Amino acid sequence: MPNALKLTRKIAAAVSGIAVVGLLAGCGAGSGAGSAEDKGTESNPVKIGVVGASDPYWETYVDAAADEGITVELVDFAEYTQPNPALSAGEIDINQFQHIVYLAQYNEEAGEDLQPIGSTAIYPLPLYSTQYDSVEDIPDGAEIAIPNDESNQARALLVLQSAGLIELEGGGSIFSTPDEIVAADSRVTVTPLAADLTATSLPDVAGAIINNDFATKAGLSPDDVIAEDDPNDPNALPYVNIFAARSDDVDNETYAQLVEIYQDTKSVTDGVVENSGDTAVILKTPVEDLQSSLEDVQADIAEAS
Repeated sequence: MPNALKLTRKIAAAVSGIAVVGLLAGCGAGSGAGSAEDKGTESNPVKIGVVGASDPYWETYVDAAADEGITVELVDFAEYTQPNPALSAGEIDINQFQHIVYLAQYNEEAGEDLQPIGSTAIYPLPLYSTQYDSVEDIPDGAEIAIPNDESNQARALLVLQSAGLIELEGGGSIFSTPDEIVAADSRVTVTPLAADLTATSLPDVAGAIINNDFATKAGLSPDDVIAEDDPNDPNALPYVNIFAARSDDVDNETYAQLVEIYQDTKSVTDGVVENSGDTAVILKTPVEDLQSSLEDVQADIAEAS
């Protein structure tokens, strides 16, 4: 995440559910050259920036696009900070790795106007417990671990609030911090930890909010999930994962078709769900809703800066 702009409450967003693997590749200047209208041919493929191109469903997706006459070249990035600058610079054509909060943060910090052109999935942020079968069973004063990166931390606090375990000042927001917990109205205490430590802390706490990829690596079972955010809740919309494009390309028909191929190809969506440990929820959110949510989140970030 660029450091040039300091936000009062900076969102260092992390995208749940996608493993950070692979090496930076294919980002030479001009690699996205060629008219957007002419993209998708063998000589001028659509370059899609992703984080984790080795995930099996991406090969399935590339083949599905080829069946529809569109040639896709995946450009694999090692870090989340890389695909958006590459898209802004024209080194790739679209990318798919982030949710709306992350894109809003990038646009505000970089002064860019990248836009969502389609939804992919949402990865509910779950509360796991190996000691209790429900949130009602958790005793007053028990300890809950949450990830300490600021975006997922705020989201974790909202999950705990919706589960009736804590109360946040003013009802909470995507900017919430543990300092905003109203202790007198909360049933549990909250301990922020590095995201990769929340799973290992589980035996020592009543419950832990654990990102999808860390839960999968730890071999946790969906049966251990006792609460999570509702993918159909309007408040979860900023956490929907998206395809993003430059603002000039939001109406590109080839890119829109690639979104539809992702959403409508069962072998692709089944692969996405399987890769997530059966936690991903595939969505077909209207593009105008995604763009409206982005505008709202950016406005909140600007106001907080």
